[in-house]
Amino acid sequence: MREIVIFRHNLFKVSEPFIAQQAERLRRYKPLYVGRMRSGDPPEGAECLALQDLAPGWPLPLVAWQMITRDTRPYERLLGRHRPALIHAHFGVNGVYALPLARRLGIPLITTFHGFDATLATPALLSSPEWAQYRLFRSRLAREGALFVCASSFIRERLLAMGFPQDRTQVHYIGIDCEAIRPRDPGEETSTILHVARLAEVKGTRYLIRAFAAVADGHPRMQLVVIGEGPLKPRLRALAESLGVGQRVLFLGARPHAEVLGWMRKAAILVVPSVRTMTGRVEGLGMVLLEAAASGVPTIGSRQGGIPECVIDGRTGFLVPERDVDALARRMSELLDDSAVRHRMGAEGRTHVERHFDIRRQTEVLESLYDAALSNAA
Repeated sequence: MREIVIFRHNLFKVSEPFIAQQAERLRRYKPLYVGRMRSGDPPEGAECLALQDLAPGWPLPLVAWQMITRDTRPYERLLGRHRPALIHAHFGVNGVYALPLARRLGIPLITTFHGFDATLATPALLSSPEWAQYRLFRSRLAREGALFVCASSFIRERLLAMGFPQDRTQVHYIGIDCEAIRPRDPGEETSTILHVARLAEVKGTRYLIRAFAAVADGHPRMQLVVIGEGPLKPRLRALAESLGVGQRVLFLGARPHAEVLGWMRKAAILVVPSVRTMTGRVEGLGMVLLEAAASGVPTIGSRQGGIPECVIDGRTGFLVPERDVDALARRMSELLDDSAVRHRMGAEGRTHVERHFDIRRQTEVLESLYDAALSNAA
């Protein structure tokens, strides 16, 4: 098996299980996880190299130096005798940092774009040194990268508008593990509306809380469960209290992926009312929507970004205009009032995911992309 580098600055973030889920499904390539820091635990048996290991007592100076200079030498030291066949970087920012390493090693670089890296406006990118480097070297990445993989058609359109080459920019859905995530029995459903998201503006959580307050009196047993952390959490708590639903909105914080899937099986509906922010941030796809659909749970999302690629309006759930609290509340009530519609949409959602997003099939396609990149580089 050929070894490949899975490159991500902050490895194994709780909000990014999809990176390791994809890599662990590879059959003809062996993943070697490489980055600056570990934000969580690697998959069992996986090999992981991080810059923090080079300076275990005080890694921040080394990390800061690499962030500013894009110096490849620390990563070359980490790799030692490893001879990877290619690098697969996740997020465009990481692609910019992986590019000089790929050049030094003489191997192809594949970069997957997931969302903000294709949508964030330049002023927002200049807010951090790392993102500023991305803006500065993005055109070089577009010229020299072997392949640019887009998590949705929406993201591909954004990259093409930024000047990425059409023949090396293509859509590839990461996929959902349809064997591990089985359709739930309708009897598992509870009086729960579920929202899984980082608590930041782009996720539109405040509009969901307002919509929940609008339907709460008509559904006195229903609760809203919010899983995730983020800068808006105190304000969102205060909003729920001010609307009189503070006791019925449960903020659970970040939870392990297995626990999130457990909550999905209990949910009547999952809602992700994402919005376009002033900085240009937009939902790239919405993996949580696909996981809910795989569980047999109907979903509601905004008609924004890549969400319409996850939710088939009127069949697997509903799409609503962004920031439209009234429309969101109407669709929530429509599903909460009719269990037959919920179960039908949940079943159609499962079928949709099986046909278009099964991770085993999608990973086979990814390995063919690796094959082609290596063939072209030979």
